[in-house]
Amino acid sequence: MKIAVVTSFPPSKVTLNEYGYHLVKNFVQKHEVSELLLVTDKTAAPKQLDFDKSEKVKVRECWSFNSYANLFTIVRTILKEKPEAVLLNLQFVKFGDKKIPAALGLLIPMFLKIFGCNTIVLLHNILEQVDLESAGFTKNKWVEKIYNFIGTNLTRCLLQSDRVAVTISKYVDVLSAKYKADNVVLIPHGSFEAPEAANFDLPAGPKKVMAFGKFGTYKKVEIMIEAVEQIRKHSDEEIEIVIAGTDSPNTPGYLQSVKEKYAHVPGIVFTGYVEENQVAQIFNESAVVVFPYTSTTGSSGVLHQAGSYGKAVVMPDLGDLNLLVHEEGYRGEFFNPECAGSLADAISCILKDDQYRRSIAQANYKAACALSMDKIVSMYLNRFEEIEMQKTTKLLVRNV
Repeated sequence: MKIAVVTSFPPSKVTLNEYGYHLVKNFVQKHEVSELLLVTDKTAAPKQLDFDKSEKVKVRECWSFNSYANLFTIVRTILKEKPEAVLLNLQFVKFGDKKIPAALGLLIPMFLKIFGCNTIVLLHNILEQVDLESAGFTKNKWVEKIYNFIGTNLTRCLLQSDRVAVTISKYVDVLSAKYKADNVVLIPHGSFEAPEAANFDLPAGPKKVMAFGKFGTYKKVEIMIEAVEQIRKHSDEEIEIVIAGTDSPNTPGYLQSVKEKYAHVPGIVFTGYVEENQVAQIFNESAVVVFPYTSTTGSSGVLHQAGSYGKAVVMPDLGDLNLLVHEEGYRGEFFNPECAGSLADAISCILKDDQYRRSIAQANYKAACALSMDKIVSMYLNRFEEIEMQKTTKLLVRNV
């Protein structure tokens, strides 16, 4: 089978590039995949094809973030290359943070369907479950109504695909009920890497309390810094705060403002953007991974990464994080996202009891291994086979 994957891809910094990397890496290991067409965004440096069987990958850099031409160039590339199946790795701001390029990009699955391509859309978030104010889109209620109207109609276009895969069961229920759709399927997010033997020991030196992601909208690190400051007042434990990642596109300059505000606080490390080959080190050195979120916008890739590396986590008891704990078996300490004291207590529970930390870390590693990316890719291949069989059956019935 020749499969096309439409995604951003390292060294690109466009959203979901890491997920695209691990999708492609695992697809090409499957014997069913003879060739993988990587329909990806343009980058100055070559694509990071540093995995086994990368010779199967045929790279087509044909789109750019915020380009108005993405709809045309991507559809044209796929029609020219003629893959047997197309997987699109999407969220609502995949193709741009400007309204028109973002919207045009989300029309691509519908056009591919019109031209007869077997398509699956992997939709990482749905507008119905996004707090637009917390996510940094708008505080204006009228503008929010406009966003919701546009988002609803774009979702209808996405649902023209053969299948729309979502990563949380609640999303299946919401889309099926609102849009009367029967082609929405649950395929979990999956874990990027699951070492054969995770190391649950901590390295020597300060215990590192780490947050990972793009910050400034619903991910705000002030509460984590203040929580650690509270712990330091009552404990001799040597703690280092690690903020791994960059600003959210919607809040440029946020982390610089945090640096300036907390310049007096010792032991804070801002790593900047973490390259894919540095992710393992960042997680492995951490004692606990903190989720300083005020809301959620989909299945958490960071939680799955933390599980992969056998890490204890501290999470707000809200939204999709709570669902993942119950559906996939992850564990953690929970805190009130509006209270630094609550977060301080949760972090302390893990740092002061190493056996407890290990038990959470081991449970998360087990959950991650149960849904490895290898298994997730097999689910997509099964869905593509199902789509092809349905089309063949319809054709046979039509010809009888």
